[in-house]
Formats: sequence, C-alpha cells, structure tokens
Amino acid sequence: MRTTLIILVLGGLLGADDIPARPPGVNTAAEKAIRDGLEYLAKSQAKDGSWRNQGSWGSYPTAMTALAGLAFVADGNTPTRGKYALQLRKAVDFTLMSARRNGLITDPQEESRSMYGHGFSMLFLAQVLGMEEDTERRNEIQKVLSSAVHLTARSQSTAGGWLYTPDMGGDEGSVTVTQIQALRACRNVGVKVPKATIDRAVKYIEKSANPDGGISYRAGMSGSRPPITAAAVATLYNAGAYDSPVAKKALAYCDKNISVSGAGASGHYYYTHLYLAQAYYQAGGKRWDDYYPAIRDWMIKAQQNGGAWMGDGVGTTYGTSIALIILQLPYKNLPICQR
Repeated sequence: MRTTLIILVLGGLLGADDIPARPPGVNTAAEKAIRDGLEYLAKSQAKDGSWRNQGSWGSYPTAMTALAGLAFVADGNTPTRGKYALQLRKAVDFTLMSARRNGLITDPQEESRSMYGHGFSMLFLAQVLGMEEDTERRNEIQKVLSSAVHLTARSQSTAGGWLYTPDMGGDEGSVTVTQIQALRACRNVGVKVPKATIDRAVKYIEKSANPDGGISYRAGMSGSRPPITAAAVATLYNAGAYDSPVAKKALAYCDKNISVSGAGASGHYYYTHLYLAQAYYQAGGKRWDDYYPAIRDWMIKAQQNGGAWMGDGVGTTYGTSIALIILQLPYKNLPICQR
C-alpha cells in the first residue's frame, strides 16, 4: 500500500530501488488528489460507519457507504490493514447491519429505490470477503451475500432485468447493470449464484441494444443512452462476455458518443465515467492509454478545496467515491475491475 511505503522509506527500511514505480498514467498531481479525496471521505464518515448524501437525489446510505468503501479498497486498504482500515471496517459493519431478513441490503427509512444500494452493497462486500482474516466475520459476510443473491434472483423480472425495488416486477438498464456486476463479484468469491440468473440478465442487455450499438433505457425501447451503454459494456465484461458482438458495438458507440469534456453524459457525468473507465480499463490498449490521462486531468481540476468532488448533484460522497475509484484503477486493487 502507498501509505505503508512512505513510512518504510522515511524509516530507512526501504531503499529507492525497492519502491515500485507509479502505475502508468498516475502522476504527482493525481497522487495528491487521491490523498486529499481519501482524507475527505475518512473525515466525513458518520459514527455508525455510514456515509450519506444531501443532494437532490436523497441520502442513500447503503449505496453511498458501499461506494466510499470501494474507494478505500481501491487504495489497497483491507478491514485490518492500511491507513484506512478502521474506516473500511466500520463501513463493512454498517453494511452488514443494513441486511434485512429477506436478503435485501438497505435502509428502508432512507432508500426508496433500494435495489441500487443493494447492488452496490453486494459488490462492496464481495470485494472485501477475501480480505477478511477473521473466520467468524468472513462467514457472516458470506451469509449476508448468499441471502442477498437469493433476493436478487427472486426479484428478476420475466424479461431478465430489475427495477427500483424487489417487488416492482419491472426492469430498466441502470438497476440491471448494478445487479449483474454485483452477482458476478459474488460468484468470483465463491458465493453460489444461479447461472441462469446471470444468463437471463446478459440477454436482457443484449435485447436492449440498438442498431447504432447503443443501449436503450429499457429492453424494447428505442433510443440509445450513452451512460447506460457505458455501464452495459463494463458489466458485460464483468460477466465474461469480452467477445460479445453487443459489447464490441457498444464500446464503439461509447468511443463516438462519450467524451471526457462531457459529451454524452446527459447530466450523469460521474455515473457515466464510473463505468466507462472500467470498460476502457478492461479493454486496454490505446483506448485506455488515451482516456486515463484525460479523465485524470479533468478530475484533478474538478476537485474542490478540502478534497471532495460534487458528483452529478447527488452529493460529495458520491462524486468523491467515483472520482477515487477512477483515479485508482491503475493500482489494480479492485478485483472486479480486473480482466
């Protein structure tokens, strides 16, 4: 972890030749932005381990806590090791306490669209499961994830997608991609996930594809949505569909219709680039080599005094967490983002 390396160097325990080089694309300004952003999140965490937003979209504590937790994991922290181990451990505590008897992970008083927080929470817990050193604690996380997977599987629509709450019976793209990514993360760490559930979800994304390569808001609707298209590419990759013709056409659509300057984001800049960054990172090559320096510089300029980013009017927890996840992708600490 970077913080540990600084301490070892100052203590004379490591020589210059022992210090790993920065990942390609990460510069001094990016390192400072990351440092300041992590400090902002650490200082803004509530006593119960959660984060909340006060923007126009509501507070969404489980979703915000999961995203902030992922930002700390992306820095190389675990629930027991690293500068922000305490913050990460408290975030896990809050997420586990938010698990309902039916498997849904949510705060029912504050989250009207509970499937977003549920999906992000599953993703977060799956990323920390393998890092947990205490057997009893690891078993608790696995039990919560298993129940959460069952809830997601039960609430899948007949078309193969998901809507805002488990009992709505409908579907749309943004909730669906959240569930696919979460299910894949759970499967990667050994939690049993019905293959049919993922297969039906992938088909839902494919049914949402338009002739121009873009993905629509809902299967059967016309009109491509760049933010949903970026999310679809990332989640198709998560599902292992790297050679999918739909993924290839969608990625080409993103190339043409989304830019770091803001084109294509439709008011959802941070959401769009959370997924576009993952898609380009997994695609690799020239796309990523060109994209990362551009988004890096954009994020550095957009950072506020105090280390926060305001994201899409949702709030600073949301914006800061997403900015940090994007900036820290080159460090390869998030398993779900690796090909």
